[in-house]
Amino acid sequence: MDFIEELSWRGMIHQMMPGTDEQLKKGMTTAYLGIDPTADSLHIGHLVGVMMLKHFQRSGHKPLALVGGATGMIGDPSMKSQERKLLDEETLRHNQEAIKKQLAKFLDFDSDAPNRAEMVNNYDWMKNFSFLDFIRDIGKHITVNYMMAKDSVKKRLSGESREGMSFTEFSYQLCQGYDFLHLYRDKGCRLQLGGSDQWGNITTGTELIRRIEGGEAFALTCPLITKADGGKFGKTESGNVWLDPRYTTPYKFYQFWLNVSDEDAAKYIKIFTELTREEVEALIEEQAKDPGARPLQKRLAKEITTMVHSAEDYEMAVEASQILFSNKAADALHRIDEATLLSVMEGVPQFEVPRAAIEEGTKLVDLLTDTAPVFASKGEMRKLVQGGGVSINKEKIADPYAPVTPDMLLNDRYILVQRGKKNYYLLRIS
Repeated sequence: MDFIEELSWRGMIHQMMPGTDEQLKKGMTTAYLGIDPTADSLHIGHLVGVMMLKHFQRSGHKPLALVGGATGMIGDPSMKSQERKLLDEETLRHNQEAIKKQLAKFLDFDSDAPNRAEMVNNYDWMKNFSFLDFIRDIGKHITVNYMMAKDSVKKRLSGESREGMSFTEFSYQLCQGYDFLHLYRDKGCRLQLGGSDQWGNITTGTELIRRIEGGEAFALTCPLITKADGGKFGKTESGNVWLDPRYTTPYKFYQFWLNVSDEDAAKYIKIFTELTREEVEALIEEQAKDPGARPLQKRLAKEITTMVHSAEDYEMAVEASQILFSNKAADALHRIDEATLLSVMEGVPQFEVPRAAIEEGTKLVDLLTDTAPVFASKGEMRKLVQGGGVSINKEKIADPYAPVTPDMLLNDRYILVQRGKKNYYLLRIS
């Protein structure tokens, strides 16, 4: 597989330094991509870079995932209007291990292949570098004029931020440049990959390599991903869409991709999956014939949920998606885990019910009028039950006076009540 050709048709190249393609055609090349370790999970904003590394390894080259333990202590000013909070070493190490586990779903770290992936942390080579040694050995090679010309610096100094820019942040590009120099020396790394906002920092690295080592190194960036409506990619009302199921359930993750626009789906399926060009074109054609069937969104959601989580999580997300819309979802409702259940029921009115009400065999009609007022009166509930309009856990009930029993509980603490076709209520047993 030709790396540049692959990224080109997928729309994943923004800028590329001359000679990059020629370098890759010479044979196996080592490249690195930096990942900010400020959280113990990646979010989908990181996935573009991760997919670049994945395609790079699939093309026979060697990827390095650099966790910015040192630079994460500083904070990259690129595209930021404020300085970031700094992290301690213990937190950074924890985050690094968590991130490596997630990257292992995309990259081969463990085989004996010559192009197996490696994870490196710039804290390991920066922690013993004294300030005086750094400004003498590295700082003297790059002028302030050169650094001031970078967009990331100019934007922060142009008045967009009242706080200006600290020396700590100003030095960031020099630290990132040194990372490239160190990996050039230590790992034979000839290429740095990143988002388009990193171009200035990356080229500082190639300049250091040229000036200090007399060597040649290269840069390639991908475009920053946007939404067709101008909104920020990967952001929802509840914040970032994370890869860790503790922060974003597989169900919510799946729903994010399922609900993207047609225009975005056609773009994202190229970037975030390994589907071939022919497969993608066939799906786009299928979508054009029947947009209502949403084949692009469904395949995108399937591919990426399976890759990030698992096939089982994908199947559960699909089942969970049907719960509110299918009359045959009773079995699925009893299979899904608590986190998924609560994700599906987000926004549904909820009532707290004491466990004693379940254990004492309270009648349904009393539970749903007195304890949890789903119905305004017992007469209203009886009438709706007679008409087949009341369900418990997606199963219609025929007797409003039936006792509530422990086997009705989902995950041992929930009961889903449906009144009519569209009104749902979740009882939480405490």
